[in-house]
Amino acid sequence: MYSNKLHEHPLFKIRNEHISKDESVSLAYQRARLVVRTYRLTAADVEHCSPKFWSMMTDPICSLDIAMFTILAAHVGLTIGTLSRHIRRRPDLRPLVDKLLRFDAVGIYLLTERGHGLDAFNIETTATKTKDGFILHTPREEATKFMPASTPAFGIPKVALVNAKLIVDGQNRGARFFIVPICNEHEMYRGVISTRLPTRSGTNPLDFSITQFDNVRLPPTAIVASDITDFALPERPLEAWWDEVWRIQLGTMAVPAPWINALKATAFIGGRYSMHRTIVGKGSDIPIISFRTQQWPVLNATAVAMVMDNWFPRSIKFAMADTTDHRVRHAMSVIVKTTVCRHFQRCVPEMAERCGAQGTFEHNYMAKIENDGKGVIIAEGDILTLCIRLFSELLLERYTIPMPSPSSSLLARHAWGLMEENKGILRSVGDHRSESFNSLVLPQSEAVIEAIGHAMAYAAAQEAGLPQTILDIYECSAIRQDPAWYSENVGLNRMAQRRQEDVADTAALPKLNTYLDALHIEDYVSAPIVSDAAWKTYVASLPRYTGNATAEPQQTQHIQAAL
Repeated sequence: MYSNKLHEHPLFKIRNEHISKDESVSLAYQRARLVVRTYRLTAADVEHCSPKFWSMMTDPICSLDIAMFTILAAHVGLTIGTLSRHIRRRPDLRPLVDKLLRFDAVGIYLLTERGHGLDAFNIETTATKTKDGFILHTPREEATKFMPASTPAFGIPKVALVNAKLIVDGQNRGARFFIVPICNEHEMYRGVISTRLPTRSGTNPLDFSITQFDNVRLPPTAIVASDITDFALPERPLEAWWDEVWRIQLGTMAVPAPWINALKATAFIGGRYSMHRTIVGKGSDIPIISFRTQQWPVLNATAVAMVMDNWFPRSIKFAMADTTDHRVRHAMSVIVKTTVCRHFQRCVPEMAERCGAQGTFEHNYMAKIENDGKGVIIAEGDILTLCIRLFSELLLERYTIPMPSPSSSLLARHAWGLMEENKGILRSVGDHRSESFNSLVLPQSEAVIEAIGHAMAYAAAQEAGLPQTILDIYECSAIRQDPAWYSENVGLNRMAQRRQEDVADTAALPKLNTYLDALHIEDYVSAPIVSDAAWKTYVASLPRYTGNATAEPQQTQHIQAAL
């Protein structure tokens, strides 16, 4: 990891709960600029996803402000990434890319439309070829671009890559990206209309928008292509479209990164709180970590965080260096995103709930990051939709992925067992387009893809030499997702599963402090409930109301009469 002190910068000392929504949005842009200028990536870093690129995307600082990370993911990963591969043959793009690399302007990525959502291949926005360029137009409300932040409200120029159907001589030549200036520091450019959406509930806010175009004229150089004169209709339109949106596949791998650090922060907050929070017992106070009902959420979040943190860089290496098949690369991205995000969605609310009323407040991190996490489920591809496509391709054996041997662990045996079970169903129904396949197989898609992720993550943890106690907790956590299969297929009935958890918890608990320290996340945690001293300091910073009012005698009499 590239060393920096971003967590010590004044911009990251500002507490969002103390400022307004618009001040939070402005702060997210300022923080994004700081991160970009700290890492100083080159176009080659972004195009080839260098270690420096991944260091930025996995920096724990990104888990502190998801609005900031959203800006970075679109600006760097999608916008600069898409442009970067054309620079060698399009030197005219260099000034724009350099401007974006300095964060002198924000890049946004306008692909999906309000009426189409995930069916982005069938967009309606048009870019009609004229003798002097193109005319970009939104034909109806359903074709508006949804929901990247396109307003001019925060004093920074924005430029978009807009995906639109290229129309030449009345013929649709396929979807292409076009470079479109959106706004300057003060207002929208002529013909571009941004409608600001309300804030997503309980999240770090951003100026998410609906964007439409009213016959916007673009120069010939606006088309994103190495050859700006090639308007030929692709022989395979769907493959050509996937090539246009090639950065989405890499984005699918990148977007889970903050949630791994968020898992680490959640485990740390819940663990530290559980150690110092006490109840009154006979003769002495009893820390709530003494109870198994508190131990499991803490140990589970800790083990999951450690296993995911170990697996993620290995997955990146495999996807970026160890395979040349773009289908396998995308498959790995889908497996990682599914596994990380679903672990996150289980661990965080459970841990927040075990922190009682404190877990519901923004300043203690968990409630807000849980809501922020709902956005990543659909970012760079909705998890369920991605899993349906991948699962179908694996069952049809269009390509293979490197799964751990079924003899290597219970989790690997589970993953292989589910795959074989569903291949049997496919053989019996005969057609992957049949109603039976739709009814019996597709609903299993996400569970099987996640099971494959569990097996891969466990194998990576074994290979890396993570403590056996952590491996045992993680295994128990995965078994909880499909207890019936383990009972039916390996003779691990409900009571045996509970006893296995009990053994794992008992072995891991004495080392909890060591494991929490090993997360290396404390510098990025600002939740005041981690210690009694931190809580008292935080309370002293809050608005305090006092007064000299005295209740009127009549008010006192009314109260006494009521009693």
